[in-house]
Amino acid sequence: MKQIAQTGTTVDLAIQEALKQLKTTREHVEIEVIEQGRKGFLGFGAKEAKVLVTKKETSPIVQEEVKSPVELEQVTVFEKDLEEEKEEYEELTVPEVEEEEKKENPRVDEFTPSSLEKVIPNREQEDVLIENSAKDYIVNIANELNCSNVDITVDGVGKYVDIQIDTPDAAKLIGKRGQNLNALQQLTQLIVNQQSTRFKVVRMNVGDYRERREQSLIYLANRMADQAVSKQRKVKLEPMPSYERKIVHHTLAARIDVDTYSEGSDPYRYLVIEPLQ
Repeated sequence: MKQIAQTGTTVDLAIQEALKQLKTTREHVEIEVIEQGRKGFLGFGAKEAKVLVTKKETSPIVQEEVKSPVELEQVTVFEKDLEEEKEEYEELTVPEVEEEEKKENPRVDEFTPSSLEKVIPNREQEDVLIENSAKDYIVNIANELNCSNVDITVDGVGKYVDIQIDTPDAAKLIGKRGQNLNALQQLTQLIVNQQSTRFKVVRMNVGDYRERREQSLIYLANRMADQAVSKQRKVKLEPMPSYERKIVHHTLAARIDVDTYSEGSDPYRYLVIEPLQ
């Protein structure tokens, strides 16, 4: 019996590497997950997965002795016997199904909404589950970044989940130009949609960063537009998340001397300001 302990960035990758070394397939091994592993956040708290893969012992195939075919006896069927069997068959009747028996097996379309309440959780239960999942995830990330006194408020409005975070260590969660905050917002949205039956959009803020960032973007948009007009050439801004690009588009929409559009693919999609002739 062969077995091997293998590590990898994920459980699946560790298993694949172990199977490669054992030169076998997944059906012929027993797998024990020792460590699930985790990716961490922005390089913090990453831990490799570890599995123990044991190759199953195969038992030899026992060939059964092939017996000689049984000789069939010659059977004589008389015409009289066939007639009697035919009469007995014609006398058989199929009993009718009683109404009460029919009611015991209702059709699919006879299920009522009340019967589905036991299966589908109501909106309030789902909202509580979403809030708790989001808070737990953010607290874990904040602990990895050594943020203290983290206060989290979650408010659901339609398809939006607004999350307000307050902490003395706000800079650690925000990162350079909001990169940490944008990444945390995107990852939290994935966690939220795993718990929701409807698609949700997470909007996250740390302190008043989003408000200050909006004012900076408005100033940047007008300054870069003036530069594009004065030099009569396109100006490309740094990559931004979609909602920040919308702020720039909206800011310059009223100007008649420039046009704006986006290029590239997320997360490297950027905005272009083009002067009009």
